[in-house]
Amino acid sequence: MNIPTILLGITLLFLPTSPVLASKKPPPDSPENKANVKCLDCHRTTNPQLVHDWETSAHSRNGVVCAHCHGLDHTTAEDVADVRLPTPETCQSCHEEQFKQFMKGKHAFGWASMNAMPTTHQLPMALAEGQKGCGGCHKIGPKPPEELARLRKQGSGFGHAACDSCHTRHAFSKKEAQQPQACQTCHMGFDHPQWEMYSTSKHGVRYSLKQLGVLGEQASAPKCQTCHMQDGNHEVRTAWGFLAVRLPLPEDPQWKADQITILQALGVLDPEGKPTKRLDVVKAADVARLTKEDFDRERKKMLDTCSRCHSREFAEGELKKGDDMIRQADRLLAEAIRIVAGLYKDGILEKPANYAYPFPDLLTFHDAPRPIEQRLFVMHLKHRMRTFQGTFHANPDYALWYGWSEMVRDLAEIKEMAEALREKHARQHKAAADDRAPAREARREATEPQS
Repeated sequence: MNIPTILLGITLLFLPTSPVLASKKPPPDSPENKANVKCLDCHRTTNPQLVHDWETSAHSRNGVVCAHCHGLDHTTAEDVADVRLPTPETCQSCHEEQFKQFMKGKHAFGWASMNAMPTTHQLPMALAEGQKGCGGCHKIGPKPPEELARLRKQGSGFGHAACDSCHTRHAFSKKEAQQPQACQTCHMGFDHPQWEMYSTSKHGVRYSLKQLGVLGEQASAPKCQTCHMQDGNHEVRTAWGFLAVRLPLPEDPQWKADQITILQALGVLDPEGKPTKRLDVVKAADVARLTKEDFDRERKKMLDTCSRCHSREFAEGELKKGDDMIRQADRLLAEAIRIVAGLYKDGILEKPANYAYPFPDLLTFHDAPRPIEQRLFVMHLKHRMRTFQGTFHANPDYALWYGWSEMVRDLAEIKEMAEALREKHARQHKAAADDRAPAREARREATEPQS
């Protein structure tokens, strides 16, 4: 199916007289419509704003009522536990094309990628399954029925519909999900401040001026969806992925060596450079492009998008600058990793019990055991991210002062901390040797023949 046909189908899907939805309208005397009267009467009292949102929605206009998403088993306050909570498959029954696209994109791997992080399982429940931390955004990833049952038993039964992360309930507005602010809640903060980068870049400023009416509707001003959801495609992904690592490795020998070091610190390769079980997790979570074809396909999509406003030569040059900043940031990070790895190799740092190897593990995040490894974690997850993400989002300050400059400072601190640890280890080693000296002398004297 070609793009115009897909777009036509999506457009028809959301028209008030959509035949796709209209054909699914139940007759007035259907069980769903009969139940809906009771649903609305009750919830107008208990949750009036919820009812108002639904009444203004395309769902309401097209006869999609409460029971279509929530089932018929919940009818009173006493049986609320029997209500069916929607999943992406609930939306699939009407939005097949969008569902298929979503399931192939990175958002569909959100829950799996969160649970793949070792540190996630050390968090308080409220910050993971309870959705007040990582889980608040990574909930967008679909979950199997047994996982949903476990979550509900733990008290986290709500918020797992995925689609409502962008089309918030119960209006489920397409227009809302098309605004860059729809991305703001999740794509901000410590390790992925894309909102801050975009909104203060010239791209974001111009789109903000369009929203305010200062610039006309036809003014060129890309939003998040322009670049990352081309033509409304829900298969959201980028060429470099979240971690900015890829296969095959770069041809440049130094960059290749640096990326290997980073992959070792991510636990994807062991200290000998051999693949680990964590590589299978990375593959399953789709956080990196693992073939040249995958990378080139995503890069071409971005180039085609940029070329709508810029010359292709300009667009290629700007994206290559982003690639080069990853290369240069990797040089700094790999040097820092090797410094810390050297401390392990020389016995100055002891391997934590939960580490697979005597090697720094970047994915332990804030659970890294010592200050020098905490600094390495921040250098990777905060400052390296800002260096290359700031470059790709055309934000000068994030690329330089919040990214590259901080990485340079991180490396200087790690060098100084490593030197202090080595000096401390040498002093302790010498003190222990001095403590043993009298005993050695006594043993020597005891074994010498008496004159």
